[in-house]
Amino acid sequence: MFLVGLSGGIASVVEPGTPAYRQIVHHFGPGVLLESGQLDRQKLGAIVFSEPGKRQLLNSLTHPPIRRAMLRQTLCYFLLGYRYVILDIPLLFETRRMTRYLKRTVLIYCDPQTQLQRLRRRDGLSWPEARGRLAAQLPLADKIPLADVVVDNSGSRESARQQVLRLHGQLEASRGYLPARGVALALAAGVLTLAWGVFRRLWQ
Repeated sequence: MFLVGLSGGIASVVEPGTPAYRQIVHHFGPGVLLESGQLDRQKLGAIVFSEPGKRQLLNSLTHPPIRRAMLRQTLCYFLLGYRYVILDIPLLFETRRMTRYLKRTVLIYCDPQTQLQRLRRRDGLSWPEARGRLAAQLPLADKIPLADVVVDNSGSRESARQQVLRLHGQLEASRGYLPARGVALALAAGVLTLAWGVFRRLWQ
């Protein structure tokens, strides 16, 4: 199995009851919650995008548990025999900490005007607020040279879907999973050989 890094332009979600959720409420207060108990993305976003220090705090609270969850799920899919796993990493190209472990990197791109309009429509932001949030991230155009594959999501959903299907076909046809699978089989064979040797000694 090999890893594919996926990134785009904005967003993150933390579910109630998780350690990261409790830490966010502790540091930012109950004012960032909706009546349902879910995080109020607009309120939290207004805080962290206006204060870089708050944004760094939020990242420090959410990134470690997210990485642990990704590792657990990746190991699970590896044991199930999947050929590749896509890791959704919003700050993939900003931090570049994970790129060394990835076989491919994929960028979901859309033109700046479309991105701005979608962000405003999704979060109900004013033009200055939306521009401020986009300015806090590396522009998508600057990420293009860093990505192995670019999916242009500026147009229709069907256009993006067709691009994703073509990418899936390329990844499925790839033999990039073979080295990792070979190493895993060699390790498994070594463990079994060792266990068999210990078993024979115990019964001799």
